[in-house]
Amino acid sequence: PMTITRNDPGKWLSRTVEYNGVVYVAGLTADNRAGSMKEQTNEILRKIDAALQKAGTDKSRLLTATVYVSDMSKKEEMNEAWIAWIDPNNPPTRATVGTVLGTPDTLVEIVCNAAKK
Repeated sequence: PMTITRNDPGKWLSRTVEYNGVVYVAGLTADNRAGSMKEQTNEILRKIDAALQKAGTDKSRLLTATVYVSDMSKKEEMNEAWIAWIDPNNPPTRATVGTVLGTPDTLVEIVCNAAKK
């Protein structure tokens, strides 16, 4: 059987899970929830970079992402951060969903998967 590797396991989730050459990144939110949607997105993208690096891969290997935003009227703020961050030669598939998030000041949550190097 293939090995499942759980990185940074916590009480209710692991930061990443690796299986069959794919890294699954948990839904990440910003620690600084006082920031704008763009600022929160930038913080989350830095967290994704760190999680992928720890798992031995990077954003150029992203396969798919789901971005949850609390206010679709501010989606363009998230997109500005996203477009500046992604590898323009290797954009993943992506969906953006408007929804109520865990706390009123959580404006963005991002879940993604990447292939191992």
